[in-house]
Amino acid sequence: MIINWLTEHVEFPEVIEKSIVEQWLAKVAMTHNKIPGTLTYILTDDEGILKVNREFLQHDYYTDIITFDYSKRGMVNGDIYISLETVATNAEQFGQNPVRELHRVIVHGLLHLCGINDKAPGERKIMEQHEDAALQLLSDMI
Repeated sequence: MIINWLTEHVEFPEVIEKSIVEQWLAKVAMTHNKIPGTLTYILTDDEGILKVNREFLQHDYYTDIITFDYSKRGMVNGDIYISLETVATNAEQFGQNPVRELHRVIVHGLLHLCGINDKAPGERKIMEQHEDAALQLLSDMI
C-alpha cells in the first residue's frame, strides 16, 4: 500500500507512526478482501475541510472526514481529507482518547473505500463495529 501524507495549514501529528499505520491500513484493506492501492491523506484544519465540503459536496458545514473514492477492480484508492481540529473537538466532546480518535477517523476513510457505509439506518452501528475491530488490530500490532 502506498500512502501519501499531506498537510494543509496544520503540522503533521507526531502521534501518527507512519510505518505502523501504513502496515495496519494494508491489513485492514486485506481483511475486507481488497487489494491495497494508493491512499492520500490530507490533514487539514476546520477551514480547509469546510472549503472541500463546500466546493465538492455543496455542504456548508464542518466535518471530521471527507473521502473521495477512486477504487477500481477491488483495489482501494482514494483521497481522504481529515480535519485535525474537528477530530480533537470530537475526542473531547465524546470523552475519547485523542490519539485513538485520530486512528478511528483514519481507518474510517479506508473502511468507506472498502464499501462500508454509515448514512442509512443501521449502517452506523456496522461501521462502528468495523472501526472497533480495526482499532483492536492496531492495538495488537503496537
